[in-house]
Amino acid sequence: MKKILLAAALIGTAATSAFAAPEKYTLDSSHSQILFNYNHLGFSTTYGMFSGFEGEIMFDQEDPANSSVTVSMPANSMLTGWEARFNHFMSDDFFGATDDEMVTFTSTGIEVTGDDTALITGDLTLNGVTKSVVLDAKLNQAGEHPMAKKPWAGFDATTTLVRSEYELGQFAPYVSDEVEVHISVEAMKAE
Repeated sequence: MKKILLAAALIGTAATSAFAAPEKYTLDSSHSQILFNYNHLGFSTTYGMFSGFEGEIMFDQEDPANSSVTVSMPANSMLTGWEARFNHFMSDDFFGATDDEMVTFTSTGIEVTGDDTALITGDLTLNGVTKSVVLDAKLNQAGEHPMAKKPWAGFDATTTLVRSEYELGQFAPYVSDEVEVHISVEAMKAE
């Protein structure tokens, strides 16, 4: 009888695990940002940022490889710290951005590399060009938010983009063709 109960318990546990699914988290727009930088003629490092964007993470804490992420933001939500630079980036020299031009990222796979690290591969659409990129990601923390009193998660990630691959190569190589990208996001469990 004990063997039958043990077998039933194991089957029940396996069935529960098999049906466990990722949980939906939505980005906390007020605490999520994408910073980018590039070398300007060897004289300085120039920075820009996207903030206030939207996205969701289907987060599986038990099997992180089963997670996914989608993010989108208007190209013209870029912050440069100088209006003339922003206007130049939105001109035909670079984005030629319209009000509805979006930058999007949709993950296509996740390779877990450590207890709190992973490589997230996905399709980045930038300036109307879609390329596969890999984000080197780290889970900073997952748990109850001390003020919101609900499940929360925070992640950092980095990658390097080659802007000419997205038809944004004006002034390369004098202005670096490589753009370093640093991402930090918080996400809350959806209601």
